[in-house]
Amino acid sequence: MKVPKEINTYCKKCNKYTVHSVSLYKKGKERSTALGARRHAEDKKGYGGQKFPELKRTAKTTKKQTLKLKCKECGRQSMREGIRLRKLEIVA
Repeated sequence: MKVPKEINTYCKKCNKYTVHSVSLYKKGKERSTALGARRHAEDKKGYGGQKFPELKRTAKTTKKQTLKLKCKECGRQSMREGIRLRKLEIVA
């Protein structure tokens, strides 16, 4: 699916429709020092192994691509959950 590089959509901060630049949302690096990660590491340590079953095979063949919209006027960023698709292409 092709998505335009710029979309005219509503901005909450400006309270009107403005031009937004579109980019693909990418997950950041997880912190190894986060409490949840430390707890999970503690559960996995020693005998007994994994706390919950490891996912062997995935049921879905696609992912929901999330669009990151940035307002050209105020710079506020917002997310828009996309639809399921194999490939998302941002075109000019």
